[in-house]
Amino acid sequence: MSNINIDNIPNFDFSDAMMIPEAPAGFKSGFVGIIGRPNVGKSTLMNQLVGQKIAITSPISQTTRNRLRGIFTTELAQIIFVDTPGIHKPHHQLGQVLVKNAKLAIDSVDLLLFVVDGSVSCGGGDRYIADLLTNSKTPVILGINKIDEQPKKSEEINQSYIQLANNYHWTYTKFSAKTGAEIPQLQELLINQLEPGPLYYPPDLVTDQPERFIMGELIREQILLLTREEVPHSVAIAIDLVEETAKITRILATIHVERDSQKGILIGKSGTMLRAIGSAAREQIQKLISGKVYLELFVKVQPKWRQSRLHLSELGYRVEE
Repeated sequence: MSNINIDNIPNFDFSDAMMIPEAPAGFKSGFVGIIGRPNVGKSTLMNQLVGQKIAITSPISQTTRNRLRGIFTTELAQIIFVDTPGIHKPHHQLGQVLVKNAKLAIDSVDLLLFVVDGSVSCGGGDRYIADLLTNSKTPVILGINKIDEQPKKSEEINQSYIQLANNYHWTYTKFSAKTGAEIPQLQELLINQLEPGPLYYPPDLVTDQPERFIMGELIREQILLLTREEVPHSVAIAIDLVEETAKITRILATIHVERDSQKGILIGKSGTMLRAIGSAAREQIQKLISGKVYLELFVKVQPKWRQSRLHLSELGYRVEE
């Protein structure tokens, strides 16, 4: 990840910093959408595919909120992976925006990787997404994840997904996003499905998201990991200030919640929880920018922000075109 803070540079163009070379003869490229139910391991898979942490992961479902692009480049190909929010029945305006964005991704990519949880049998949520895909002309590969968590006798589980793939004439493959098992084979399979094309991004870039976005996601990840279930989905992060010097990067961020009780949980007794969140997030951000970080967090109550189109837009959540 570059240390360039593109948020503070007017009219920043990637080509100003890094020229995109011409692709060699026979080079393949394309956009691959990663879709599936919540908590099937899409973000963990994205990190494995690009070889670096760019998407937050959590045992709590529905943690991905923005379509995040990860970039994997070899001498022969470039794949732009589009990680999407889990497709589920929405319960508020935020959920509607997330699911609509995920559905939009289905027709805006060259290939779809439909990820399912291979530790359990195919369910109604998987079949719902499969039916959605019948209305799309985008080719689909069914990816059976979590093979490391399968029980010893997993024939019935595997067969339920193989049957699903056969019903729709899809290619299927098995892997573990957690351990990395069969990930190289998956990358090769995806490349084989792509058409010849150009380099869309510089070869050493792993995401097109600005550092501020990744910083906010790393803070939100620690909230997901450290707080109770009543808090995580009511949280949004705003990066208010990033100041870089030769010795340290100073970051001020606001955590938006919906209720006073959630604010109290995030701050904790005598500020212990907020300090724990800040300390853990700071360590992750230091890895991101390869330098020392001073991180200061504030908590603000924004009632019903998930129900308000205006508040969603202010916090960076909008239906993508």
